[in-house]
Amino acid sequence: MVTTQIRLLAKSKATRATLVTTIARWLGFLGVQAKVTQLNAAGDKIKVSITVGQPDSSEDSDWQQILQNLSRNTSETEESLINSASIPANQETKYQRILAYAIQMSNPNDATDWEQIYPHLQLLGLEESMLLGVKSALKVPQSLDRLVKDLDADVAAVALSQTASIALLDRKVNAEEYQVLQTLLEAMVNKFQ
Repeated sequence: MVTTQIRLLAKSKATRATLVTTIARWLGFLGVQAKVTQLNAAGDKIKVSITVGQPDSSEDSDWQQILQNLSRNTSETEESLINSASIPANQETKYQRILAYAIQMSNPNDATDWEQIYPHLQLLGLEESMLLGVKSALKVPQSLDRLVKDLDADVAAVALSQTASIALLDRKVNAEEYQVLQTLLEAMVNKFQ
């Protein structure tokens, strides 16, 4: 999918407009209204700035809390939570099993075809040790309810992001994938209440 999108973007006569639309659409899958405010080439990377508005379905108090949290200086702890390498050791197995479950729900017939899955997981930025844990977890049936029990809220947030990426590999979210995302979101929200 990524290779196809890159190739289509390379052949596009309106690369900037296509990329802006694609980014907004990706965020739209998550229920976020976003507007790209800047898009430039920066060496061998693309630099993107976006403005995100409050989603219609969100509570005003939650949105205000997010804005307040962002106004504070970002701590090293918050920065490290974005990276899956910082998953606490006591949560790592749960995290790997959640990703395995998401893969199993995403493609039940080929969930054990590691050669097919591995390149996609590498694109998620997972470290090799984490990938090996996911590979092992794919061999075992998972229970999502047991996996989210005692799941740290910050780990749930990282897992939600990664499982959304897994679900969107084929550009659609099936009922089972939706259930995984919904359960993780509920686990995360319940921990913050």
